[in-house]
Amino acid sequence: MNKRVGIFVSGGGSNMRALVEDMDASHPATPIVVVSNKADAGGIAWAKDAGLATVVVDHRPFGKDRAGFEAAISEALDPFELDLICLAGFMRVLTAGFVTPWRGRMLNIHPSLLPKYRGLHTHARALEAGDTEHGCTVHLVTPELDDGPILGQARVPVRPGDTPDDLAARVLQQEHILYPAVLRRFASGDRTPLLL
Repeated sequence: MNKRVGIFVSGGGSNMRALVEDMDASHPATPIVVVSNKADAGGIAWAKDAGLATVVVDHRPFGKDRAGFEAAISEALDPFELDLICLAGFMRVLTAGFVTPWRGRMLNIHPSLLPKYRGLHTHARALEAGDTEHGCTVHLVTPELDDGPILGQARVPVRPGDTPDDLAARVLQQEHILYPAVLRRFASGDRTPLLL
């Protein structure tokens, strides 16, 4: 029985597209729904064109009421009977109240070699630190930000003269390889970290 996957995006959803395009007939998981906090997210438009179900829950009417926002997402997800959630550029920090019921079943991709550079501006921070290597990490989501068990990492060299944008572009190419590969393994029960 294939795992039923929901993918969360806030923007263009290039990682979501990489995941969906990899989920062919041989894959142990199936994309069921794409979720966003923004109705105009490019990822939502792409998902609709691809024939996938979409759910939009705008966070703005909830103000500082994160629990209310998350309850609305949970309610919208109920009918889809998901097995796994993949966060793919979802730019809202989820609270323990949402994350805990999904423990061990929610994946995220982060643009750094965790535990380095949790949070934002990872490429600039790697350059400021003088790192010679940077990359991305797929990990299980826990209530602590960018902190769960690591399922895979891909490394890229930092080149002389790199800007944060240069580095971001090279890391993103690796994200599109790493995330689908990790999900394929994870959905079939293999949690051994994949190192590219």
